[in-house]
Amino acid sequence: MSIDQTITRLGYAGLVPFVLLTGLLWLVDPELLPFVSMALAAYAAAIVSFLGGVHWGIGFIKARSDATPAPRFHFWWGVVPSLMAWLALMLPAYAALPLLGLVVAACYAVDRKTYPAAGLANWLPMRLRLTVVATLSCMLGAAAV
Repeated sequence: MSIDQTITRLGYAGLVPFVLLTGLLWLVDPELLPFVSMALAAYAAAIVSFLGGVHWGIGFIKARSDATPAPRFHFWWGVVPSLMAWLALMLPAYAALPLLGLVVAACYAVDRKTYPAAGLANWLPMRLRLTVVATLSCMLGAAAV
């Protein structure tokens, strides 16, 4: 299996908790809603933090390989998703989940602007599909609580 296939499979596998937990929110007894909604919010927060961390990786690679300094934007932006995820986890699920969905979408918007310069434009179609499912999951999860 090629590295591209591995990345693709892992990316789409990362949607399983989003879809599963969102479906559970619509199926479980009301007394379980707080637990399942927190599980979805925590998973979304972890993914949001990961999306920010990707920019640190891009920044480090550019810093090591380019003769010019790495754009500091990657390092500044890289901490924003984690901070937003942390903030979201202090909110009730009905507020945290839409916020996390918006942050996932914002991460894609930033990636769409920055990935081409980093040589990662070929991953944008997959990133869009992952973003749509993750964002919808957060929004539908919020509607369930």
